[in-house]
Amino acid sequence: MQHANSQVAQVNPVRWTIRDVIFLALIGVFFGIIYQLWSYVYYALAATPLKPYANDMTISVWIMAGPLAGVLLRKVGASVIGELLAAAVEMMLFSSWGAADLISGFIQGIGNELGFAATGYKNWEKLGLLMSTIGATIVTFAWDWFQSGYKAYPPTMNITLLIIRFVSIGFFSGVLVYWIRQLVAKTGLLK
Repeated sequence: MQHANSQVAQVNPVRWTIRDVIFLALIGVFFGIIYQLWSYVYYALAATPLKPYANDMTISVWIMAGPLAGVLLRKVGASVIGELLAAAVEMMLFSSWGAADLISGFIQGIGNELGFAATGYKNWEKLGLLMSTIGATIVTFAWDWFQSGYKAYPPTMNITLLIIRFVSIGFFSGVLVYWIRQLVAKTGLLK
């Protein structure tokens, strides 16, 4: 009977274990470093005529920690915490955005989390990642509408930016995260 109870505890999307916390911390540190390095890609694009599109073309990588934490841990809140941890590490590595990284991490994590919540935290596979991608696209775009001045752009520009953002997030935070999850599953690290 004890064995059956331990299996139920392993799939509980609310109960966190020490293993989950360590795994989440590793995701946060790994992606925090990637996020800091990725900022150079953003700055390189922003120094070209592609500047108006640079944010939407590059935001996708900054969103990867959330959905990856979600699909690997399958826990309520993992996406938000994963993004916040990665943002905190990025900030501590002297990010040019400073404490604003934490706000961005929270916004991005909420977008991902809403996607998994839309499935009732029952689908952590392709549908969950699709919903996470849609959630992150809508929430981050709404944030940039107000915070980054997107509302001043003409409607056609906003539609173009939204499409670029969705495709970018869809590839990096959807397809690539799914592939990473498949690779991690082959190692036996997942429950």
